[in-house]
Order: sequence, then C-alpha cells, then structure tokens
Amino acid sequence: MASLEGRRHRHELVPLAALISREIKNENMKKPTMRCGHAAQSRKGEDYFLIKTDCQRVPGNPSSTFSVFAIFDGHNGNAAAIFTREHLLSHVLSAVPRGLGPEEWLHALPRALVAGFVKTDKEFQSRAETSGTTATFVIVDAWTVTVASVGDSRCILDTQGGAISSLTVDHRLEENVEERDRVTASGGEVGRLSIVGGAEIGPLRCWPGGLCLSRSIGDMDVGEFIVPIPYVKQVKLSNAGGRLIIASDGIWDALSSEMAAKSCRGLPAELAARQVVKEALRTRGLKDDTTCIVIDIIPPDNSAQPLPPPRKQNKLRALLFRKRSRDSANKLSKKLSAVAIVEELFEEGSAMLAERLGNDDSAGQTSGLFTCAVCQVDLAPSEGISVHAGSIFSTSSKPWQGPFLCSGCRDKKDAMEGKRPSGVKGA
Repeated sequence: MASLEGRRHRHELVPLAALISREIKNENMKKPTMRCGHAAQSRKGEDYFLIKTDCQRVPGNPSSTFSVFAIFDGHNGNAAAIFTREHLLSHVLSAVPRGLGPEEWLHALPRALVAGFVKTDKEFQSRAETSGTTATFVIVDAWTVTVASVGDSRCILDTQGGAISSLTVDHRLEENVEERDRVTASGGEVGRLSIVGGAEIGPLRCWPGGLCLSRSIGDMDVGEFIVPIPYVKQVKLSNAGGRLIIASDGIWDALSSEMAAKSCRGLPAELAARQVVKEALRTRGLKDDTTCIVIDIIPPDNSAQPLPPPRKQNKLRALLFRKRSRDSANKLSKKLSAVAIVEELFEEGSAMLAERLGNDDSAGQTSGLFTCAVCQVDLAPSEGISVHAGSIFSTSSKPWQGPFLCSGCRDKKDAMEGKRPSGVKGA
C-alpha cells in the first residue's frame, strides 16, 4: 500500500523546469495594469500631448488593446504640434501591414513609425506653414514599450530596482556631434548666433532658420536636412513593471533624468506628474512650456499600488532570483522575467531613410500593385521607385528591390540626404 502511495506521489511531482515553463506561459497571458497622469504649465502655448488608452490592433477585439502617449513641443507657433497630434497615430498605424499576429505587429512597429513620422512631416510641409515640433511618441502593448522621437522631448524608464534608463536620444546640435556632422554633410550650416562685434552667443543652431534641433516635424523654412526620421527604441519590461516619464524640454532643462524619477517615486501617476512639473518650476521657474506624462506599468496582482521607492534588497533579490533560475533551468531562465530586468528588442537612430525601411523584395506588392512605403498610396509597377535606387549606402541593392516610394516621397528622401535642394523636383 505504501509503495502504491509512493508511486502516486511520484507521478504528481513536476520537474522544476516544467513549472517555470508554466509560469512563463501564465505570465504571458496576464497583461499589466496601467495608470497614467499628466500635468502642465504653459508659457508659450506650444506644448501639446496625446493620451489614448483604447487603441486596438484588431478592431473589436479587447484583448488586442494597446495605449499611445505622446508629447509635441512646438516652436515658431503651434500649428505643427497640433497637426502632428491629430495625424501621426493614424499615419503610423496605416503603415503596419494588416493581418499580423501580436509578435509580428510589434516587430513591424519600428519601420511603421519611421514611415508615419516622414508622412506627417511631408503632409504638414505641403501646407506651407513654417512651424515645427518635436515628437516623442510612445506605444505600450502589454509589457512591450516602443518609443520613437525627434527633437529634445525625452522619455525615461524607472524600473522597480531603481535603475533609470533613457528611451530617447536628444537631437540638439549643441550636444550631438553625429547630428552636427550629418547636417553639415547634407548642406546645412551649424554655428552660434552672431551679434555686433562678431561675438557668438547661445547654443549651436542650424542656418538658415536658427533651429537648435537637428530633427523635427515641420520647419520647412530651415531646410530638409532637419529630418523627421525618428530614433526608435523597443524594450520589454520584466513582470515587475516600471514607470515611464515623458516630458518636454521645459522639464529636462531644469531636471536630470535621475532628479525627475526620484522626485516622484512612491506617488501615484497623476500626483507624480504634478510633482515633476512642480520640481522643475521650483528649480528653474516657468521659462518654457512644461509638460509631463507619467505611466505606471503595474503587475496584474499589484494593480492598486504605485511604483514604490527602491530598496537595497531589491537588487540583491533580483540577483538571487536570476542565479536560482540559471541553476535550475538554463534555457528557460533567458525567457523568465526577473525583477528589474529590461530586455532590449530594437534600437536604431540612423537618419537615412533607406537604412530605416530596410530590404523587402515583396514590400507593398499586392495584386500586381505596389504601395509607397511612406505615404501608402497605390502605385502601378512602373511607378514605384526603390528606396535603394541610386543609394550609396546600398550598392548591392537592385532597382526592383523594395520597399518602394512614390515620386513625391523619393523627392523627399533625396532632399533629406542633400541630393537636391528642398522643394526641387527630380527629373
């Protein structure tokens, strides 16, 4: 009898690796809870933001819900910021191929973001308005965060363990040597403002126009070498979640990333956003429009609590947790979400459109038609121009290799690369 019971108990034992595998599957099925808040103080009236938490990859399917958060810091007027807020999301989504599964959809986002940014810029410039705007555009789909940005509005991630990481790159000429080199190579001039007597003052600017940024949406009066091609970064959070802080330069000119994150730890999202703005105003005063969005990505079993201040034992616990996982199941440990571990899925910041759109022999081809990879208009096979045609960066590419561009988007690409002056059509 005892032996029978012993056999029965042995049958009920499950290997540790199998238990971990089950936990991974269960965690993947559970989406985190999100809490968000925003705060702002206006001086010029040129900051705008977007919060949309009810987007769906598959219309009518609640399980495909994702959220979008964005800040647009306008300059030389608010027209570009308003236009971008109203059109950028739809342009990005229209560039994502239809019928994709969740993982494929996330994989397609970086290229769609590039296309959406360029299309928005092209459409706004066709209105012949001289305004411009930064754009920091964040898509949160379960545990995956995808950020695209041009300009100097910033998005940072504060994890459970207290580590702070930047998900954007500032496109300020003063601070970004690579961008200065690119602008001058494309035909722009970079220098400071000259005053009477020949003295130079202020930050580095691009001339004509005097813009301090190397990337933006709009700014048709400055030159096409100020490009709308975004830096894109995609990360997957651990099941510990984290906090995103998105803000315009009115915040970052007053606070470092560390100061902003630490100033609001332990507060719920709405109060946290207010606290960041309050701290920036206390430090520097209201010298610019100041806008902040805070998003808490919270484990489903802990949805009622904000991100707490970090404790020293959290890092130790994370190290122990990871060590035990490796000791018990090496292969599965790479997939297991450990405390405060963030997996980087994608990062690219090139300003060359051909590099960002990649290679695709069948891109945009449906039923004998081609589609422009940027503006999504249908093209006859004889009309499509390969994004790689004539590119010095893709000497091995063939003229029939996709993605393809319409003539207007090809002209836009050539102007951004300094191959022809802005507004001058190719032969």
